[in-house]
Amino acid sequence: MSSTKTASRRIVLIGFNGAQSLDLVGPADVFAHANASNSSARQYEVTLASPRGGEIVTNAGLRFARTVALHDISGSLDTIIVAGGSREGLTQAMSDTNLLPWLEKRAPRTRRVASVCTGAFVLAAAGFLDGRRATTHWGSCAQLQEFRPALEVDPDAIFIAEPPFYTSAGVTAGIDLCLSFVEADCGPPTALAVAKELVLFMRRPGGQSQFSAALNVQAAATPKLRTLVSEITGDPSGDLSLPSLARRAAMTERTFSRVFHKEVGITPAAFVESARVDRAKALLETSDWPLARVAERSGFRSLDTLHRAFLTHTGATPGEYRDRFGTPATEPVRRGNT
Repeated sequence: MSSTKTASRRIVLIGFNGAQSLDLVGPADVFAHANASNSSARQYEVTLASPRGGEIVTNAGLRFARTVALHDISGSLDTIIVAGGSREGLTQAMSDTNLLPWLEKRAPRTRRVASVCTGAFVLAAAGFLDGRRATTHWGSCAQLQEFRPALEVDPDAIFIAEPPFYTSAGVTAGIDLCLSFVEADCGPPTALAVAKELVLFMRRPGGQSQFSAALNVQAAATPKLRTLVSEITGDPSGDLSLPSLARRAAMTERTFSRVFHKEVGITPAAFVESARVDRAKALLETSDWPLARVAERSGFRSLDTLHRAFLTHTGATPGEYRDRFGTPATEPVRRGNT
């Protein structure tokens, strides 16, 4: 955690014509609220820059006036964040003779160099991500891997930290990445206060899936199944056996299984397990409950069942996941009754 007596950390947000608006506004708001949460010191000094300065027009048509030209930025920097944007905007930005050379010169002397969404293409073009794991918007992961085969694209993560380089998934994931920066710089209480001020449902750690099981299913299901999906995710601890779900859908078990699999591409049992793993993740991140209680509240019959499902879906045990993503407990965990 930083001292309140230290100088403000200088952050440069790089946009361009065709940039995604929220890739710039989201991070800027995170750092602004971090400043507002500490009345005794200004934690961050944020500069909106572009390759040549002046006005830029985002993909949504929003105009940002008086951006600072990269060549006019002097002094040391703490963090550089490159926005994503339209394919045409990215192509023009990467061909601008001011951008990549500036990044190549500045990166070795900067603590963090990050991208939001398809801004990862800019970092990849500079060669920063070769031999590293990286992510971007799910719809652009295949293109990023083809564009730069020397990097390893993870299409599922919200953000990936490979210091000094950081990449995040699509659009709003940039907010999660910047919240992680605030947490590292200012401590968990400040990061949680910023998340609350921005009315975020929860602070998502990197390494989580870009999509929940419910979101994947709801995107493909008919209204009738979407209602059932919402009910399952709302209470994954209930009776979600095939006979029970078929009755709730007013179908025979055979018809329900066929329709569910046809519409969403997975079996009802696979979806139920994914929904229960998602609930267990949330409980592991936000509570200090014993694992047996987490298993019960997530709908798993036993701790062993939770353990097996977690290894299958995340490659980690519940305990390992909590160690990485859990909020530190403010009181000793009671290991008695669950």
